[in-house]
Amino acid sequence: MFELDEKLETELDLDGTVYPVNMAFNNIMTLFKLLENKWLRPDEKIQQGLHLLLDTHLEIENNEQVAVFHYLLDHFVNSDQKNVPEVDLEGNPIPIKKQAASQDLRHDASYIYNSFRQAYNINLFEEHGKLDWREFLSLLRGLPEDTEYKKVLDIRTRPYQKGKGTGEANRKLKEAKKRVALPGTSVE
Repeated sequence: MFELDEKLETELDLDGTVYPVNMAFNNIMTLFKLLENKWLRPDEKIQQGLHLLLDTHLEIENNEQVAVFHYLLDHFVNSDQKNVPEVDLEGNPIPIKKQAASQDLRHDASYIYNSFRQAYNINLFEEHGKLDWREFLSLLRGLPEDTEYKKVLDIRTRPYQKGKGTGEANRKLKEAKKRVALPGTSVE
């Protein structure tokens, strides 16, 4: 996460050479797609990921590329966030214990877009290449409860009621959960 009393870091100093790091939210989302790509080898993911983030090909050993890539993920992208896939030393996504997913940035793109327009009057397409990933995450977390995205998250995570006389309410909730369900998730 970032500190308000400090400038957002946007450069990587690698042995005296300074590289600008492309932290635009749309670039980071492209990085996530790259990391989830099952057709690429781990070394290809790291090389392409470094190119996405630094817009250059680093002339360093493979093990150094791995270290730089992990540093960028940990230090800039903040891989402790739920939306950031954790990767091993070779760039492979680390399997995470399955729990009911309530959000997916790609699947929820239209909800997020609409909510940013509603809450902040921000057109995310006009912010490509400009809005920093860390700022995007902060704004996403701060969306008001009356935005479409927050309403969808509420439906996905709302528990069914228990007890007598809750059948109709639970039926309606189940229908709502089906309408906004993430692909491959159960609404039971």
